[in-house]
Amino acid sequence: RRQPDDPGLPNAPPSRAAEIATMPRLRVILALGRVAHEAVLRALGLKLGAHGFAHGAVHDLPRERTLFDSYHCSRYNTNTGRLTPEMFRDVLAAVRARVGA
Repeated sequence: RRQPDDPGLPNAPPSRAAEIATMPRLRVILALGRVAHEAVLRALGLKLGAHGFAHGAVHDLPRERTLFDSYHCSRYNTNTGRLTPEMFRDVLAAVRARVGA
């Protein structure tokens, strides 16, 4: 399984936190993969253990925000069947339902 090889990745959240702060109406975040999931939690100052990553998981966050998890749409995940088109569509449908689209 390939993982991001950016050694600065754990240090990215301050800029991510600033970016999130510029979106006061942000209510839904879709994390594509564990790395994105953990980056969002770190940016919001939340404990990783309180919000475990799982495909299809939905996490209620502070400030009326919701975090949706999906496996990353990588070639590895799609070629091995870890993430199927149906699985991804199900997550997107849950996101759409939450935002009322």
